[in-house]
Amino acid sequence: MNDGDEITRARLAQRGSPFLSPEQAAHYLGLSTRTLQEYRSAGTGPRFRRHSRHVRYHIDDLDGWSKGVAESGGHD
Repeated sequence: MNDGDEITRARLAQRGSPFLSPEQAAHYLGLSTRTLQEYRSAGTGPRFRRHSRHVRYHIDDLDGWSKGVAESGGHD
């Protein structure tokens, strides 16, 4: 397999991935990246995972957290 094939495979895998970067997750939630980072540091934001050194958010966790915030009337 050559480098071009590996890049193509990586792009295709990323397109279908349910895991979002902090920037993508913030955009999805309508928050700034900084606000999402502050929530993560305070332990009040959506569940996240570390994949190696990268923080990732699963889209189901974002939906669940958002629903919980909406039901409680807002974020503390």
